[in-house]
Amino acid sequence: MTVKSLAIIGTGIMGMGIAQIAAQVGIQVLLFDAKAGAAEQGRQSLQAMLEKLAAKGKFTDEQLQSTLKNLIVIEDIAKIAEADVVIEAIIENLEIKQQLFKQLESIVPAETILATNTSSLAVTAIASNCEHPERVAGFHFFNPVPLMKIVEVIPGISTKSSVVETLTSLAKRMGHLGVVAKDTPGFIVNHGGRAYGTEALKILGEGVASFEDIDHILRDGAGFRMGPFELLDLTGIDVSHPVMESIYNQYYFEPRYRPHPLTRQMLTGNKLGRKVGEGFYHYTENKKQDGQKVSADTSEQSLFESLVLKTGSDTSNISVWIGADLAEDRQQLIDHLNANGITIDDNDKPNPDSLVLLAIYGEDTTNAAIRYQVNPNQAVAIDMLTDLSKHRTLMPSIVTQDNFIAQAYALFGKNNKFGKSSDEGSNAAVDATLITESTGFVAQRVVAMVINLGCDIAMQGIASPEDIDNAVKLGLGYPYGPISWGDELGAQRILLILERIYGLTGDPRYRPSPWLQRRATLGISLFTQQTNH
Repeated sequence: MTVKSLAIIGTGIMGMGIAQIAAQVGIQVLLFDAKAGAAEQGRQSLQAMLEKLAAKGKFTDEQLQSTLKNLIVIEDIAKIAEADVVIEAIIENLEIKQQLFKQLESIVPAETILATNTSSLAVTAIASNCEHPERVAGFHFFNPVPLMKIVEVIPGISTKSSVVETLTSLAKRMGHLGVVAKDTPGFIVNHGGRAYGTEALKILGEGVASFEDIDHILRDGAGFRMGPFELLDLTGIDVSHPVMESIYNQYYFEPRYRPHPLTRQMLTGNKLGRKVGEGFYHYTENKKQDGQKVSADTSEQSLFESLVLKTGSDTSNISVWIGADLAEDRQQLIDHLNANGITIDDNDKPNPDSLVLLAIYGEDTTNAAIRYQVNPNQAVAIDMLTDLSKHRTLMPSIVTQDNFIAQAYALFGKNNKFGKSSDEGSNAAVDATLITESTGFVAQRVVAMVINLGCDIAMQGIASPEDIDNAVKLGLGYPYGPISWGDELGAQRILLILERIYGLTGDPRYRPSPWLQRRATLGISLFTQQTNH
């Protein structure tokens, strides 16, 4: 079907966002809202915004007038009978949506497609009271719609393939990538996003690092656009925590999606984030106030900082023994130390006065020291998963002596460049964060969980690996999609992280997906799908 007109039911932020991108490509859009005057108010707000954009030269006056001409407010819902597609964008309440779809069926012709912009409800359930559920599908956009160039197309159990094809084509026409997803909890993006916040919360709950440091590591080291706690504050705990609980419950308490009690407590205490001025951070006029911590014990970080202040940054007498899980990591560290004139202890066993530097994956410094048969009192681990030219994470054991901690910080801390700076040729400082012992580093745990969950979504057949990758990257703003990220870092390395954490903790949330296991074992891309013979 070639869509010439569509109707939007519900003219809030999402509804008007969809209306905008449709009207801009020449589709006639009928705007209806059950609340009197809301549709006209929505149109006026959109017009004011578009006029501002036109004044800035974002598009011509002719394009502005053409778009506005395609936005038509209707007060009588019966007029939606003229539309080829009806898109519902109302409250996330199953019963109310079911009632609306039953009403829509009594108005529109048999060939009209009925789409829901639901983010969390089952499309099959929404269509369950319809006489023709085969024409009902999910059409889930993301806020802000004009900027988030992704839309999930979700067939219910009865949806015809022609409906999916029409909506996917319509998405492309409106400048968005339409990805087809099974009708499962969270679809692709909300499902794939479960690992980021929940694992960060678990790390915080274990006392590994403050929420500020976790944000810093994942933003500057791993490359996420926002830290998980910045993101929780922006989205709002009142939005994020119920979604965490909903996905967890809908998947019958799957450990990978386990929420954390802290966000429930914050929800109860009304520490919801930016919207109320306080969440993990404090906010004044919607701007984050640095240095105002509302939780997390920072005594360990203060200790590390004071050690460095006491010892200074003199590295002339430091000798370093290196233990590395991967040969390329060992060579990278040797090159860095040689370039800075640091003595390398090449003995089979480290000298008693050598710093033992361990480049490890998926375990804590204590276990790694035992595995390498070295003294944990001398040991500091370093995370080699992230770009060391942008950020470094260091992890002493619980018994590492102060002088060795200070030496590690002197070698890898602020103002000590590792390789090329992101601003090549400059003297830009590169931070290092010291964390308390953790079974796996902060970035290792979070990134491995993101990749593992993407692999598990592929294994469940919720969407193709390519669609999962594109949906998560575009919908969540990650530096990579989870599948391509696994290929970029190496599936074997991600598998090693997960297997070790799972083995040491026994927590099933860390069990590797069979999709990841098989491809890592065979040394093939995570995009590889089963071939039918």
